[in-house]
Amino acid sequence: MALPGNLFTRDDTLFGICEGLGQDLGFNPLWLRLAFLPALFFFPKLTFAIYAFLGLIVFASRKLFPAPSTSAEQAEAVQPSPLPADSDLRLAA
Repeated sequence: MALPGNLFTRDDTLFGICEGLGQDLGFNPLWLRLAFLPALFFFPKLTFAIYAFLGLIVFASRKLFPAPSTSAEQAEAVQPSPLPADSDLRLAA
């Protein structure tokens, strides 16, 4: 479930890098955050460098391939049409 707002300007993330990679690659960003935690203690400079590099990748992917905006017209087109009144479907008891 994606939260609204820009990943880079939200108050609850640190530039939204882990969440952005999770959205782009289809995995839970918590796993990436957990991988960064021990690396931060053992290799802090390298971890910050990798985090900054991943941040550049996420920023570039957001600028090069922006997510399509959803409009009310698109939302209405996706909703299924109602069933006809004379259909044979019955409600389950």
